Amino acid sequence: MSQSSQFSLLGQRRFGPFFWTQFLGAFNDNVFKTALLTVLTYDALNWTALDPGLLNNLIPGLFILPFLLFSATAGQLADKFEKGRVARYVKLLEIAIMAVAAFGWMNRDLWLLVAAVVGMGLHSTMFGPVKYAYLPQHLKPEELVGGNGVIEMGTFVGILLGEVLGALLVVYKPIGIELVAFGTIGIAMLGWFFSRGIPHSPAPEPELRINWNPVTETVRNLRFTRQNRPVFLSVLGNSWFWFYGAVILAQFPVYAKDYLHGDHSVFVLMLTVFSVGIGAGSLLCERLSGHKVEIGLVPFGSIGLSVFGFDLYLASLAYTNTAMVDMAGFVAQAGSLRILFDLVMIGVFGGLYIVPLFALIQTRSDPKHMSRTIAGMNIMNALFMVVAAVFAMILLKIGLSIPELFMATALANALVAIYIFSLVPEFLMRFLAWLLIHTVHRVHTVDEERIPKEGAAVLVCNHVSYVDAVVIMAVSPRPIRFVMDHRIFKIPLLSWIFRTAKAIPIAPAKEDPWLMEKAFVDIAQALHEGELVCIFPEGKLTTTGEMNEFRNGISKIVERTPVPVIPMALRGLWGSMLTRSPGNPFGRSFRRGPFSRLSLVVGKPVVPTQATPEHLYEQVLTLRGDWK
Repeated sequence: MSQSSQFSLLGQRRFGPFFWTQFLGAFNDNVFKTALLTVLTYDALNWTALDPGLLNNLIPGLFILPFLLFSATAGQLADKFEKGRVARYVKLLEIAIMAVAAFGWMNRDLWLLVAAVVGMGLHSTMFGPVKYAYLPQHLKPEELVGGNGVIEMGTFVGILLGEVLGALLVVYKPIGIELVAFGTIGIAMLGWFFSRGIPHSPAPEPELRINWNPVTETVRNLRFTRQNRPVFLSVLGNSWFWFYGAVILAQFPVYAKDYLHGDHSVFVLMLTVFSVGIGAGSLLCERLSGHKVEIGLVPFGSIGLSVFGFDLYLASLAYTNTAMVDMAGFVAQAGSLRILFDLVMIGVFGGLYIVPLFALIQTRSDPKHMSRTIAGMNIMNALFMVVAAVFAMILLKIGLSIPELFMATALANALVAIYIFSLVPEFLMRFLAWLLIHTVHRVHTVDEERIPKEGAAVLVCNHVSYVDAVVIMAVSPRPIRFVMDHRIFKIPLLSWIFRTAKAIPIAPAKEDPWLMEKAFVDIAQALHEGELVCIFPEGKLTTTGEMNEFRNGISKIVERTPVPVIPMALRGLWGSMLTRSPGNPFGRSFRRGPFSRLSLVVGKPVVPTQATPEHLYEQVLTLRGDWK
């Protein structure tokens, strides 16, 4: 796939109509909500006697309420019915809600508008499970990260543009109210028009019986999701991101006014740079992940959220302006660019954090239960956002300033990240592998699509260095169980990585016959469960750069469990620090340069009956060629 492939999806029927449907939904939500909040802030006396501050907190809460009440039902509907049909009905509901809102606008009926806020929350609740369960049905595995990136970019751009347009339209005299009232109906109708182009998306479980009790269905959803530990913890990680974002974003209006001494345009500027950062990070995921689901980016994103969240606190302390300024005046102030840079980078690393989590949930969930898993995630997101509001109110109540709240949130993010990654070390392990092949080595892959996306197979490869397994792990689109010499398995630091990856240590029969037999039993069990297993048939690292004879272990493996065997060859690692090349290891690495190139070549599958050590040796030798 080309680097521009994620944008080319917009021109394809399987993606384009769906993208514009969800974009216009997010856009319309925020045009309406922001217009209402702006009116209640600047023209409250003409609408209600209630405190504007109360309403500014009540309205976002009412929008979230349907996520708590109806997400479980929405997930069932998306699993039971064809998704294009569900999307069209949701868009018709949006038109009806905006018609009710228009009546409220024209009659200055606040409670009709509040009811429409709840209705739009219901609209988003019903569309959410469709939104993320649709993509795996229509995108190839290598397109999923890019597709999610474009969707996330579109969502945040839609939110940003909606907030800006809503704030501008409603104060446009003398027809601002009319523009919002009828403009939101027009946007809803446009969304329905695009939804008609969404291709047929078969229901994964049409025989599903709907449980209309939201409480019991929510509990059942979360219980089912917890059975898949990586998915459940990814859901928690996703919800944590919404906690972090809710805390940060909720402070922007007061932070812009009281700490930066800026007018409304400074607040809009902050939203803009943050949204641009989210969009850029979301799109950057495809390039950094190599067109596959790379969960190693999640720790990278989490580190950035903490680093730049903490620096936002430091930058706020260094900002000294006390005069009221507009956007241009703020940018001219000393320290303002650092604050804006921190906001952009929080957005960028937020995108790097959230997109791989979405993709992991989509690829590792039970397809028949995916919409309900997404619905469960939406419930968790809503709960975490409520807790975020309580968290912020408590810290502000006990005397923390908003910059100190930024610092506390950044530190809390670091603690949560450590906790989650300790529960699922695969995240951190993949991060270390990703870091290796993007810093010390630049890895070029050839025919990596031959590594099967699902089902059992044995991968065989030449053994050049102590990091062969890490390189292969970073390139593979799915987890691999490595079989390796027990002595390499015990190397400090690398041992933790191999244990985390559930590597299988093996020893020669004359050295430890029990460990050798246990290794073959573990291999058979892994293949029986449909996993990938990788072995290095040479049984030891090369000391000359040339391949050693392949041992007979591969024959025993495929004899017990007949599965395809995929030959692979590493090229370019010989002579690096972690090989047994003669001479000073640091001197060798210095001669190679800081960013040495290497290559992993994947061959065609070999049927079990032909997977002899001699035949596989010739296959791997041919793939490697002369480049050691």
